[in-house]
Amino acid sequence: MSIFSGGQNDFFGLDIGTTALRVVQLKTTKDKKELIHYGQLAMVNADEPKTPEAVKQLGQAINKLLASSDITSKTVAVNLPSSKVFTTVVDMERLNPDELAKSITYQAESFIPTPIASSKIDWVVAGDSPNDAKKIEVLLSSVENSYAEARLKAVEAAGLDVIAFEPDSLALARALLSNELNVPQMVLDIGYLSTDLVICLNGVPRLARAIQIGSESIVRAAIQNLKIQPDQAHQYVYQYGLNRDNLDGKLYNAIIGTVDSLVAEIDKSIKFFASRYNGAALGRIVLTGGASSLPLFPVYVANKFNINVEIGNSWRHVSYPASKQNELLSVSNHFAVAAGLAEREL
Repeated sequence: MSIFSGGQNDFFGLDIGTTALRVVQLKTTKDKKELIHYGQLAMVNADEPKTPEAVKQLGQAINKLLASSDITSKTVAVNLPSSKVFTTVVDMERLNPDELAKSITYQAESFIPTPIASSKIDWVVAGDSPNDAKKIEVLLSSVENSYAEARLKAVEAAGLDVIAFEPDSLALARALLSNELNVPQMVLDIGYLSTDLVICLNGVPRLARAIQIGSESIVRAAIQNLKIQPDQAHQYVYQYGLNRDNLDGKLYNAIIGTVDSLVAEIDKSIKFFASRYNGAALGRIVLTGGASSLPLFPVYVANKFNINVEIGNSWRHVSYPASKQNELLSVSNHFAVAAGLAEREL
């Protein structure tokens, strides 16, 4: 089992998220990827089963979702949330694959924040180093064994064979970004508890991080600053967003500090990327996740960075019947990870 690769063709993508499980299965014919099945099931805190009973319940929930989605395949590619995965890009000497593997293993403890003995590590060659013509860039990811094993047990409890684990950031980039390889592009997936940020260059992620600000943080700011109930705060945030003209600007003033904290973290990432890649400028930012639909939020981000911002389409590279378009686009903000997993080339 590998973070980046596997060895099967008949499989589906499973996104175990904070608030829901989501699955997508595709069929590949020639150069075409066709949507066969998809579905979702609400389930709070599914992403980290900590007890044998929680593992069992997650396995049962996965089976329930597969049955309701008509998925019969027993092989699956599963996500690893960015908050649990350490991902970095490192410069390495140009070596043959075997020597490179040995070198990375030898140096791993200087790259990752957890002991190598208790971590699962994988890597792919990203391309030439932008700073040293004699070296290459390697995209390195690690996850603690205890977390990966708990997730594996839950999926195996559903009777499934895991052929690959993959960080959310890689799946997001695969599903949402265009094929303009020479244009740096960013994905912002604004989830419930955190925001996944990934910047790709030449089709390969070069910067990936999890920002601990999500839609829950924005709603909590509305609750605290307006002294209102959670349900009302959620309604206000998703109905009015960053529109100053509603509620006499009170909601805007209540949440803008949290939004700007997120924007500040995005700014740090853009500057870090530019400093490493010789001033390379982003061509676009692609927004997805529940909070991407907040009124005027995309406009606010676009104005802050003077960069084209678009709402991501999880089905961008997938074909489906025209009769399903409205149904699929209405849930697109939530399916990028599952779709990206299903689009893997195994």
